[in-house]
Amino acid sequence: MTNNGGIMNIPPFPPQYRASGLLLHVTSLPSPYGIGDLGSSAFSWVDRIHNAGQTWWQALPLGPTGYGNSPYQPISSFAGNAMLISPGSLIQDGLLKATDCEAEFAPDLVDYDNVIPFKSRLLELAWTNFKGGERNDLRPAYDEFCVQQGHWLEDYALFRALKAKFQGAYYLDWPTELVQRSPEALATARRELANQIDNVRFAQFLLFRQADELKKHAHSKGLGLIGDLPFFVSPDSSDVWANPELFLLDEHHRPRFVAGVPPDYFSAQGQLGQSRLQLGCSSRNRLPLVD
Repeated sequence: MTNNGGIMNIPPFPPQYRASGLLLHVTSLPSPYGIGDLGSSAFSWVDRIHNAGQTWWQALPLGPTGYGNSPYQPISSFAGNAMLISPGSLIQDGLLKATDCEAEFAPDLVDYDNVIPFKSRLLELAWTNFKGGERNDLRPAYDEFCVQQGHWLEDYALFRALKAKFQGAYYLDWPTELVQRSPEALATARRELANQIDNVRFAQFLLFRQADELKKHAHSKGLGLIGDLPFFVSPDSSDVWANPELFLLDEHHRPRFVAGVPPDYFSAQGQLGQSRLQLGCSSRNRLPLVD
């Protein structure tokens, strides 16, 4: 494979290199909290892969999901899915109590309608505890994270806070001054939604922290981690809202082109829909779990 007449840089493997691994999305791991997460089950999964002689784990896209809960329609190219945060790890960190996390969920499916409000409540409580003085030793790391990731985190946190304020409405249905990102309107929203914005920031900090710990454990076992690239972000995403000039949109900020899939055994007519909007920019999951 060449690029501009030269050989592209690809991961260096010895000529006789052979390896195998397994594909499993994090949400499919067993958990008492309704959805697989980055806690003890993920560490056990890494150990199990290692003990089976495997060298790779492909975890698929890990971005935050919106309508339909599809990981292939992320609402950010940079953020991670806060639903993957482990309540068990937050209990160990002293940010939650075991009694906060008591719940009953089916062991064989993810009921998003119940899981999302349950885990959102836990994350709000963890933020309240942190803000109230729990784990002050994490404050420098949190502040550093907000600075280092600010190029995407600020827009994403405000987007999520506004999403909640407007009951999940498509951002094009928000007030015009917010759709068009009027500086005055954005400043007002940041003041009014300051606590919600901080809550989103803190959740991303927790997620990246847990993912980094899992990645270190995987590397200690000689296990490589592979993500996935959802080439289309959602049209209703912080990326499109904050950077419309980077996408193929019309004068009303709607996609000029859409993509789909041809007929197959799932759909005799093929598929054309919101999950595959061609916006001219690929999603790049930056969660540290992926090498």
